[in-house]
Amino acid sequence: MDCNVFTPVQLPCGRIAENRLVKAAMYEHMSNFSGGPPNDFHYGLYSEWAKHGWGMVITGNVQVSPRHLTLGRDIVVPTTLNEDDLRPFERLAEIIHGDADHTRSLAILQLSHAGRQSPNLIGGRPPFIAPLAPSPIRVGASHPGRGAIADLLFQTLFQVPKAMTTEDIFHVQSSFVRGAVLAHKSGFDGVQLHAAHGYLLAQFMNPKSNIRSDDYSIAPENVSRMLFETVEAIRKEVPSTFVIGIKINSADYVTSGGSEGANQHGEQRILDHIRTIASWGLIDFIEISGGDYEKPDFLMSSGPQKSDRQAFFAQFSQVVMKDLHRSPAAFSSIPLILLTGGLRSPFHLQIALASRHADLLGIGRGAVLCPDLPRILRLKTQNVAFPSLWDENPFAHEPEAVLRASNWISSVKLVGGSVGTAWYTIRMRDVAVSQIENPGVDPPPVDYNRGGLISVFKLWVWFHFSKTSSRVPRIFLALVVAIGVLYYH
Repeated sequence: MDCNVFTPVQLPCGRIAENRLVKAAMYEHMSNFSGGPPNDFHYGLYSEWAKHGWGMVITGNVQVSPRHLTLGRDIVVPTTLNEDDLRPFERLAEIIHGDADHTRSLAILQLSHAGRQSPNLIGGRPPFIAPLAPSPIRVGASHPGRGAIADLLFQTLFQVPKAMTTEDIFHVQSSFVRGAVLAHKSGFDGVQLHAAHGYLLAQFMNPKSNIRSDDYSIAPENVSRMLFETVEAIRKEVPSTFVIGIKINSADYVTSGGSEGANQHGEQRILDHIRTIASWGLIDFIEISGGDYEKPDFLMSSGPQKSDRQAFFAQFSQVVMKDLHRSPAAFSSIPLILLTGGLRSPFHLQIALASRHADLLGIGRGAVLCPDLPRILRLKTQNVAFPSLWDENPFAHEPEAVLRASNWISSVKLVGGSVGTAWYTIRMRDVAVSQIENPGVDPPPVDYNRGGLISVFKLWVWFHFSKTSSRVPRIFLALVVAIGVLYYH
């Protein structure tokens, strides 16, 4: 495998990513508070990434159900697909495609359903209406004993979900299909189904959230049925060249601090799931990620685990790569592996490719701090004769010091993770506003003086009404969203 970051790679559907750099999905929190279509803030943000030649750009999660939002300000798939419904998505796809250095980024719409992780108050449902999930198991129920604050937080934010009927399952599957048709009609090159971080598709494959005994149980013959039927239904409605990717957990299968035997069993289980997914011959790429609301490892931005291994999941993704290429499936149908997490320096990008840890390299927070990363790396490629000499310096300074909070906050991972998420979300908002006000101009310098708790506050108390709007609604909404100041994504 060519280890050059700028070597094009073909996906099984025939589409080509012009380089291996992928702007990974991140939560953006820029839609209307009750959810809605892309708006000027999304256009401004993605116009910045579009300038610099990413091989693939994956949007933040787009909810297929308006009644299962995450933090309220989600992009939502519309219930109808008429011209007016399509127009905002068409504009977003057009902006992502860009034309930076003659590189046309593949535009991928990430589709998601929060399931039981859709919270009270801001999840898009009337009060006391439970979210849908495979089984009636509340978030946090399988991890008791984390402390009074953490337990109270889970009980306040999440209620016991309603177990889905077969009709509910079919309806959700059709919602994902509608999302994929929306993407295709709007000019996106494909979709990514979010089956990670404890969202609904992941809930069906996890014994801590699925205790069903029907055809959608976690029995080996059933565990991937929900995902397979969704993918199969999408494939019937889109062209064969339409990209379909899946984001899947590694951390969901391995217990932090668990025994070696338990972790080996978990690794074998996820390998079996990925083998099954690859055997369908329907998937173009699989993103390796990890963590969920009960174990939000994917949110944490610092710690000894990261310093010991820059890419959290690199070792596991290497195992997956070897396993898939030993399979009897035709080489052209083997999904590409997208590694996301901890790739923070040019050297580690090269190592990930050269060591066969991945086919594609996902950059999330690094893409926020350094949206022009592809351009910078191209200059390095031109100026450094041997890529192996690329330095290990991070793409950009990370705000770990300013994100330190009080001991009680850092002890509650659900909240501690939210501090970093909020900081990066506010930075994305800064970039978006800068491009709305001055298109084509470089974004303002990163504000490393902005503290973590201030970022959490600004994440929620944010208004973009006209100056003539009444102050009364602003004050009222500020009081409402203050409830979520300590809530995370």
